[in-house]
Amino acid sequence: MTDMSNNEAKTGGVTRYLPLIGIAVVAAIGAFTLRDYISFDALRDNREALIAFRDSNYVLTAMVFVAVYVTVVAFSLPGAIIATLTGGFLFGTGLGTMFNVTGATLGAILIFLAARMGLGEKLKTRMEASDGVVAKIKKGIDENQWSMLFFIRLVPAVPFFVANLIPAFVGVPLYRFAVSTFIGIIPGTLVFTSVGAGLGAVFASGDTPDLGVIFEPHILLPILGLCLLSILPVIIKAVTGKKDLAQ
Repeated sequence: MTDMSNNEAKTGGVTRYLPLIGIAVVAAIGAFTLRDYISFDALRDNREALIAFRDSNYVLTAMVFVAVYVTVVAFSLPGAIIATLTGGFLFGTGLGTMFNVTGATLGAILIFLAARMGLGEKLKTRMEASDGVVAKIKKGIDENQWSMLFFIRLVPAVPFFVANLIPAFVGVPLYRFAVSTFIGIIPGTLVFTSVGAGLGAVFASGDTPDLGVIFEPHILLPILGLCLLSILPVIIKAVTGKKDLAQ
């Protein structure tokens, strides 16, 4: 009876890692097999067929596009930026941003759940049981979850994949992760979607899109301002806390 229980426990323990293992395997395969299919050249070469299909099946195109975007994000496949540009190219800045943000958020939720199922609960328990620096980090994140979540989404230097995993590993509730992801990625997504909306002229001139536009001062500074605004409660709490200790 005891052996059977132990075997069931081991099976259950392995099962919870399967989604994360599946994502890792698909991501590795996709990194080598999809480079030529999700690229700027592929979008340029197939733009007329895509536009024709969209014009004949607008709703279906939108649904398929969001599903593909979810898959790209959930399995960390190459081509997320190309997918974002495609959203702008096919649907314009407004609807394109909405479809891009929706697909990215749903994909992020899937990988968040897989990571939390596989490692999140175990890491959370260990961090809560730890002392010293690890415990302080966990406490700091817990006390400022909204600010930290928005901050890692807004900072352009934080990889999207990393921003999906960290919250899962520290026990962030799903609804906070989902809301902060959806709202937090809007500024950056809007920039790249607007670039995609102008790809018609880029294709006509034979040029390539300027993906470094997000680092232009008139775009980067407002985003950095939002970053500062998101982290401001943490700074204020830290400053006031030090003052209280000094008194």
